[in-house]
Amino acid sequence: MQIATIGVDLAKHVFQLHGVGPDGQVVLRQKLRRTQMMAFFAKLPACLIGMEACATAHHWARELSALGHEIRLMPAHYVKAYLKRGKNDAADAEAICEAVTRPTMRFVAVKSREQQAVLVMHRTRDLLVRQRTQAANSLRSLLAEFGVAEAQGICHLGRLRAHLETDTVPEPGRKILALLAEQIDELEKRIGQVDAEILAWHRANQTSQRLAKIPGVGPLIASAIVATVADATVFRSGREFSAWLGLVPRQNSSGGKQRLGRITHQGDGYIRRLLIMGAQSALLGSREVKANGWVQGLLSRYARLKVAVALANKMARIIWALMAKGDVYRPATAVPTA
Repeated sequence: MQIATIGVDLAKHVFQLHGVGPDGQVVLRQKLRRTQMMAFFAKLPACLIGMEACATAHHWARELSALGHEIRLMPAHYVKAYLKRGKNDAADAEAICEAVTRPTMRFVAVKSREQQAVLVMHRTRDLLVRQRTQAANSLRSLLAEFGVAEAQGICHLGRLRAHLETDTVPEPGRKILALLAEQIDELEKRIGQVDAEILAWHRANQTSQRLAKIPGVGPLIASAIVATVADATVFRSGREFSAWLGLVPRQNSSGGKQRLGRITHQGDGYIRRLLIMGAQSALLGSREVKANGWVQGLLSRYARLKVAVALANKMARIIWALMAKGDVYRPATAVPTA
């Protein structure tokens, strides 16, 4: 029995395999427990293995690649088109096996352990920031029940704390709200610790430092992109990279007429959010961006947030150029006027 291609439907404990031979005939349908995976593929001759780029996919890709197999990861929504009728583990594995052999299929580069370690810092920071926001919103809403209304934003949290030192809220409510404020302080401290670790990694990585020279791209954005994008040359152009981040307009074109709508919001939402926030910061604080004629033209016609999204799109294309071509960022020089 010669196996040319195997589709693996990943799970927590039970994995479904679907294998075909060189002629495309089905030669394998099997379930494996997690503990059986490495032993099974160690005995198998080298073949093409397809998997969806989901949780634990990069781990298994590294492990099976070490055994000599060729691993290809695919976005799950690209595999969906090859699923026939009902959905189950066997049907999913068959669809993966079919999709991995398509010549037009797009694949996901396998991340290294170091890249995933950096992403652990970013995912943890994102979780802590969300928890801080939840706690702050809870404190604000509870104080509103006693007529306290202050400006929104973490920077104005001190005004809310001041009311905990007065008799605005009677006991025992004031004591409990003080515990909530202490929790926010602890979250702030942990976020600072994660930020310090991210900054230390950024200073030790040359690619991340090159990206941080782009206006609006700081250590947080640069390190997240370097850790997420294992190989920028997987994307054929800067526009394809920007589309992967969901920063390009959604198209509904037909009959030679172009109809562009809002951005697609597809791809990595975390990096897209960071880029848009970085673009908003650049619009407010960067002299280079403020003096850019393209940006000034957009600001005269559109709202600032829409301009920030357009600038984030441009930033993504610049980032791709620096990563794919190994170039450095050079600020645009002003054209002298006569």
